[in-house]
Amino acid sequence: MSLPDELDRIFDADRALRNAESTLLAGRDSEQLMVLLEHETEHALHMADRKEGTMRLERLADLCAQIPGPRMTDVLIAILNDGEPRVRVAAGEALRDVGYERYAEVARGVERALDRDAAGLAMSELPWVLAEIAEPSALPLIRRFLDHPDADVVAAAIEALAQLQDPEALGDLERFVNDSRVVIIEDFDEETRTTLGELAADALQMLGQAPRTED
Repeated sequence: MSLPDELDRIFDADRALRNAESTLLAGRDSEQLMVLLEHETEHALHMADRKEGTMRLERLADLCAQIPGPRMTDVLIAILNDGEPRVRVAAGEALRDVGYERYAEVARGVERALDRDAAGLAMSELPWVLAEIAEPSALPLIRRFLDHPDADVVAAAIEALAQLQDPEALGDLERFVNDSRVVIIEDFDEETRTTLGELAADALQMLGQAPRTED
C-alpha cells in the first residue's frame, strides 16, 4: 500500500470515529448513556490489558464530557484517578473544558469528592483543574484540599494557589511555611524532593509576600 493510501486510511478511520460518536450521542437519553459510560469506565479501569484500558479511558473521558449532569463529573473524576498519565491528562482536560462552559457541574463534583473523603491521584489533580478554570469559587474549593490527610494532595493545593495568584490565599499559605512533611514534585521526567514548607514559601514569594517563619 502506498503512502497516500496509508494516509487515506487514517482519514477514513478518523471520519468513521466521528460518525460513530455522533450516532451514539445523537437523540439518546442522557441517563441511559451515562449508565453505559459508567459501566464501561469501571470495566476499563480494571482491564488486565492496560494498553486497551488506556485507549478506552481516553475515549470515555471525551464522551463523558459531552453529556451534561452530575454523573458525568463523577465518572471523569474516577478516570482522573487512573495510574496512567495519558489517561489523567485526558480526564483533566475534559473536566477543564466542561468547567469553562458548565462550571457548577464540575464544582459540585469536586465538592462530592471532598465530602466523601476521596483519596488517590485524582485528588492531586483536581486543584490544578480548578486553578486553570480560575472561577471565583476556585479559592474556597482549593482551600478544602489543604486539609486533606495526604501530603501530596496538600502540595498540589499549595501549587494551585500559587498559580491562582489570589492575594486572599496568603493566610492559607503562611500556615504551611513550617510544615516539614516531605513530598516529591514531578516535573516532566525529573523528580524533586521538597517539603510543604518550602513549597509554601515559594508560593508566597510568587504572590509577592516574604514568608514568616517561626523561630
